[in-house]
Amino acid sequence: MLQKPTSFFFRHGPKAVILLHAYASNSNDMRLLARFLEKDNYSVYAPIFSGHDTDEPKDILVHGSPERWWQDTQIAIDYVRSQGYSQIAIFGLSLGGIFATQALESDSQLLGGGTFSAPIIGTGKSNVADSFPVMAQARYQQQRTDRVIEQQNIMWIKKNLPAQLQAVNGYTKKVAQQLSQITQPFFIGQGGQDEMIDAQAGQLLQQQLTSLNKITDFHLYPNAGHVITVNNAHHELEQDVKNYLKKIF
Repeated sequence: MLQKPTSFFFRHGPKAVILLHAYASNSNDMRLLARFLEKDNYSVYAPIFSGHDTDEPKDILVHGSPERWWQDTQIAIDYVRSQGYSQIAIFGLSLGGIFATQALESDSQLLGGGTFSAPIIGTGKSNVADSFPVMAQARYQQQRTDRVIEQQNIMWIKKNLPAQLQAVNGYTKKVAQQLSQITQPFFIGQGGQDEMIDAQAGQLLQQQLTSLNKITDFHLYPNAGHVITVNNAHHELEQDVKNYLKKIF
């Protein structure tokens, strides 16, 4: 049995940052960035989306949905506020970026935030459908799941995954249609070698926001892949986020 992933709240200074993780992942995506920001006197909360807090990959499909993950996001914001924080920024990696964007569209009290490798505006290119079953199989093998049960689970995932990904794509398009509601300066980080989504996604988002006369803080990491919070771009990303936060708080 693998250790269950958990949310974390690093309580430090009076300014708070919420970090939303990626699809089929958990708050560990955000731990390096969170520790960096904590050292700079920020309090950082990283929740876990429904279905992502177990060692069973099927739970993401059974217990998760865009609507549920948006509810998780709202609960996270309300929780941080209930802890006495009024100055809050919110960022999200990939899937998390969709809901960080929606939060900024719908909650003008948030001071800022943005996306890391998020397909808000894109060409539909995605490797999630191929990579998720591979990840799930690796998880089952790590857990030494019975071979027959493993194969049954993978078949179930391949059958049910497309519907959820289609729902996410439809939800993302609705979020993209509401970008005009954003009033805060918007941070965008994108890896130039993104292997999961279109590497042009970040620039396309910047162009769309700029056309709406929105302030953007765009950063391309040319040699980095998808998970820029932990890969070879993470040091540069951390500094860029730090500089952005100095401007909005």
